[in-house]
Amino acid sequence: MEKMLNIEYLTSKDGEAIAVVIPIALWRQLLPNEESSLEELGEAVEDYCLNKAMNEAVNTPLLDRAMALAYLEE
Repeated sequence: MEKMLNIEYLTSKDGEAIAVVIPIALWRQLLPNEESSLEELGEAVEDYCLNKAMNEAVNTPLLDRAMALAYLEE
C-alpha cells in the first residue's frame, strides 16, 4: 500500500484554510519547469489524479454481478 502524502493546511486566525503545503517532491513532479503556466499546472494535477485513480483501480477487486447489485442496494 502506498504511503499517504504529508500535506498541511495553513489557516487564518479565524480557522479558515488559506493555503496548502505539499511535499517538494510532489511539487517538482507537477511543475518540473519553474516557468510553467497555470494551464500546465492544471493539466499536471489532472494527470496526477487520473494516474492515482487508475493505479487504485488496478488494485481494487472486481465485483461479480451479485456483489455489484448488493452494493447498489446498500
